Amino acid sequence: MQKCNSRQFLFINKKIVKTDNRLGTFEQIADLFPADSARIAYAIRDLLISLDQQVFEVPRLGEKTTTYGVGPSKMKQAYCYIMPQKSYVNLGFFHGANLPDRDKLLEGTGKSIRHIKIRSFEDLARPEILAMITDAIEDRKRNEKGIK
Repeated sequence: MQKCNSRQFLFINKKIVKTDNRLGTFEQIADLFPADSARIAYAIRDLLISLDQQVFEVPRLGEKTTTYGVGPSKMKQAYCYIMPQKSYVNLGFFHGANLPDRDKLLEGTGKSIRHIKIRSFEDLARPEILAMITDAIEDRKRNEKGIK
């Protein structure tokens, strides 16, 4: 690991991930939960990193959440979050209300945030989940460039 202005660059699965560990680490968050939930959280993290080579990761220990986006800003630049629970992991989408939900996977009633409960590796392997993540990444990248 190489430090650079409180941001670190992690080498995960042969990919360099920009991460800001000022608020905690992914490992610290995962360690708070049962092993099954932690393993699912790591699998979601690996998937997000494989789908977005320029992902920016911000673990937020106080919120027990790690955000992923085009930059460190939670609501403006982040597209997903991982929030482990005791028996599942929430895969959240900061702008989920704006995403196409063809398969009615998203839960939540707030103005913009939605989530999917991932209870198993089989859930994570569903093509609909992959499509939802890809849509979220594309939405944030378009928004970051000012494209509607």
